[in-house]
Amino acid sequence: MRRPRIRDIVLTAALSAATAPPQMFFYGGQAVIEGVLMRGRHHYAVAARRPDGSITVTSEMLNSRVNTNPVWAKPFLRGVAGLYEMLALGMRALQWSANVQLGEEAQLSANTLRGTVAVSMVFALGLFIGLPLLLAGVLHRGSQRSVVGVLIEGAFRALILLGYLALIGRLRSVRRLFEYHGAEHKAINCLESGAVVDVAHVRPSSRLHPRCGTGFLVVVALVSVIVFAPLGVLPIPVRIALQIALVPVVAGISYESIRGLARIRHTTFGRVALVPVLATQRLSTREPDDRQIEVAITALAAARAGEDSVSELHDATAT
Repeated sequence: MRRPRIRDIVLTAALSAATAPPQMFFYGGQAVIEGVLMRGRHHYAVAARRPDGSITVTSEMLNSRVNTNPVWAKPFLRGVAGLYEMLALGMRALQWSANVQLGEEAQLSANTLRGTVAVSMVFALGLFIGLPLLLAGVLHRGSQRSVVGVLIEGAFRALILLGYLALIGRLRSVRRLFEYHGAEHKAINCLESGAVVDVAHVRPSSRLHPRCGTGFLVVVALVSVIVFAPLGVLPIPVRIALQIALVPVVAGISYESIRGLARIRHTTFGRVALVPVLATQRLSTREPDDRQIEVAITALAAARAGEDSVSELHDATAT
């Protein structure tokens, strides 16, 4: 038998790559008030259930620089872009869904929403940075300027995150939000399985998904322990300032980590590594009813509308 030449191998590999089936586009989204946001390749869509029971939809092009500039599609930078996009689109979708529920007579202004988000961010910084630092200082009676103190601080940060999700999940309004979160995951899982995306096929799909915002926060908590550990020798004010400044770095590393885990989720290592990511989603998702599933399907259909193919791989934001 004739040994294959290098030229033949190269040509065969090129032909295989050209004819290989393209990978599926990664859709993502999040839950909003009585609705679901879905992010497509070129635009996003939000569907919400009106108080009268009907479903309304809005859709816009993704035209910001983080969506159109190829620089932001590079590894690690795409994690920072994804974090920005999640906040920007989330605010816009939240305002729209709130106004759907309020009606035309009592609309929520953008300034009101920005003020609410600003207060929430200050609260989050105090809860997930200030409180862990305080508790670590109480527990670790040695010098506050130590690596051990930062490790204890990271453990408290993870525990506070889990406790916070478990606590707010008891509120009726938040529970409804978590049900729509589950509907969003079910719809995307159904699409990625290749099944018909209708209520009958979406209903039995899993409400857990590896590319989830909650799972992303779990990975962020773990990565922050590693990134922030060397800062333990610095004075506390400097440490806090650097922790805030390094949030984009942590986000970039966490994004690449969870993206990699999603790719190998069918391997033994992937399944084991994703256990804490998926387990935490049981706190932030609930089983939706058929009406909520209908809203998620409507949002996904609107996000897919007008797109030539759903088989092209894209670094969409994590669900």
